[in-house]
Amino acid sequence: MQKSIRTALVSCFLLLVALSAQAADPQPAAPATPAAAPAPAVPVAAPAQPALKPAPGLSLLPTAKEEAKPVVITKIGVVDINKVSTDTVMGKAAQAQIKAHQSKLQKQVEAKRKQLDKFKADTERQLPSLSPQQREAKSKEFQKKIEEFQKFGMKAEKELMENQQKLTKGLFEAIGKAADEQGKAKGLAAVATNRDLLYLSSTVAMVDITADIIKSLDEKGAKK
Repeated sequence: MQKSIRTALVSCFLLLVALSAQAADPQPAAPATPAAAPAPAVPVAAPAQPALKPAPGLSLLPTAKEEAKPVVITKIGVVDINKVSTDTVMGKAAQAQIKAHQSKLQKQVEAKRKQLDKFKADTERQLPSLSPQQREAKSKEFQKKIEEFQKFGMKAEKELMENQQKLTKGLFEAIGKAADEQGKAKGLAAVATNRDLLYLSSTVAMVDITADIIKSLDEKGAKK
């Protein structure tokens, strides 16, 4: 029995020794995991350099000279309306008609005025012998004649103005047509009357076409 105990003890002792020996021996290290390769560096873009501009007046290249542009002269035709009215056959005829009509109306107005003056003189001469009622009647009659004379004078003036405008309109229309023809023939930019021009720049040339207008109107008048 003791033998069995000793055998068991020895076995236990041997087991302890074996266990101690295993604890003393270092355990084999696990294989090291290879380190990850470093990521390739991303190239950083260099900052954009501002475009260099030469300072004013420091350019090394010769500057191109601008070519002088030719000055364009604009031609404008000018007409002396008064001269056309007095020198053309058509203008003279229009003025003659206006004067004749004016003279006719003036004579009519003068005759009416004389009648009024006569009635006034007769009434004043009769006043001492007239009764108050007769004087009042004469006064009303005289007042009526004055109003009639004023109306006649206004009517005559209106008639004269209308006739003058009619003749002047015809003359101006003829001048306008002649100016249009002369302007196109001479290459003019415009045609105006001399009294309408107050200023002309150095790029505008004034061309007097009054003589051409007079000649054109007289030639057309002769053909009629």
